Amino acid sequence: MKFLPYLLKHLRRNWIRTLSTVLAMALCIFLFCTVQSVLAAVNSMLDATSANRLVTRHAVSLVFDLPLAYGARIQSVPGVKQVAISSWFGGSLPAKKEGKDQAAAEAGADSSTTDWSNFFPNMAVEAEPFLAMYPEYDIPEDQYRAFLQEQRGALIGRKLASKFGWKPGDRFHLESFIPDYRKSDGPFEFVVVGIFDAKEGYPSTDTNVMYFNFKYLYEGMGRRVNAGTFMVEIDDPEQAAVVGKAIDALFENSDAQTRTETEKAFAAGFISMAGNLALLLNGIGLAVAFTILLVTANTMSMAVRERRTEIAVLKTLGFSGGQVMGLVVAEALLLGLLGGAIGVGGSRAIMWALTSTPGLKDMLAGIGLSSLTLKPAVAALGLAVSLLLGFAAGFVPALGAYRSRITDMLRTV
Repeated sequence: MKFLPYLLKHLRRNWIRTLSTVLAMALCIFLFCTVQSVLAAVNSMLDATSANRLVTRHAVSLVFDLPLAYGARIQSVPGVKQVAISSWFGGSLPAKKEGKDQAAAEAGADSSTTDWSNFFPNMAVEAEPFLAMYPEYDIPEDQYRAFLQEQRGALIGRKLASKFGWKPGDRFHLESFIPDYRKSDGPFEFVVVGIFDAKEGYPSTDTNVMYFNFKYLYEGMGRRVNAGTFMVEIDDPEQAAVVGKAIDALFENSDAQTRTETEKAFAAGFISMAGNLALLLNGIGLAVAFTILLVTANTMSMAVRERRTEIAVLKTLGFSGGQVMGLVVAEALLLGLLGGAIGVGGSRAIMWALTSTPGLKDMLAGIGLSSLTLKPAVAALGLAVSLLLGFAAGFVPALGAYRSRITDMLRTV
């Protein structure tokens, strides 16, 4: 610590170069922490899936639906325990009108304008078989029975209910952005009949979601809708590939061929529509880290070349080569530490902004990334990477200072 003022004095000598190096290091650590936090949130979402559940969808795209008759045929496949329809509704709360319609809006009337800032995941499901597949949901028995009996009933996750202040008995409307799910007489009306939590032992369970009875959607659209996907529960997770192939074989010659995969593979495939996310993000982070390593190494090399006289004087005064080398490495580590602290702080700030800004936080919740946050382990790893980069950048110049001779250093002045 007694050499700290000496190190700070050297850093202040060329403060523009020092500042640019620290900011470059901060950018590197900011990207590293942000990328790792996104990947951790994605992995957390994938960990919430079950090996006992398969998803059967249209082989071409999720955009296309499947005939309802497929459900009974899938149920007949050996190894299948039960089947349930699950269709993405894509509903959003209608926005309130301003001006002359404000009083009506405040009274509970809904407009045809969609409020995308309040978008959240909502699914039409076959209630009884679907919920039987999800033991991670903790639903009070009376609310579960009410959901089975009330056609307009909505089962709300705890996080979603807390967001909107919903409680059993509340009513609201949803308007779907999917043309096939839009009624001519206005939005669908729902009544909250139950609020579910995540059972103990299932920390990754998403409770920012709403479920309602598929029968309500089917009847509301004049019995003109099909199934988006079929959720399939199997007896033996080890036979998932075999059962999946058997299901797809049933429909391989039909107009609507299917693709069956595990729930985890389905979720990963949904994410992969943006490309190989892990490879892309890690590739960007690695490229930036390598660039910053070169920048920092160049900075330290310039600093050592400018201080040849000082290094010679220090050795003349009795400083050993190891002490001089330690001072140069310590300066590089200090640059890394400053950049790492700023980078971690910036990453924490952007995480807070993304999860607190209306619209952005709802969009993240819609794709299952509501748990996006900078974990202490990621922050500590970011600081460790910054120190490692600092050490790697300063080691070669420090080694040169260690090996230098006093006469050679003074001769080049």
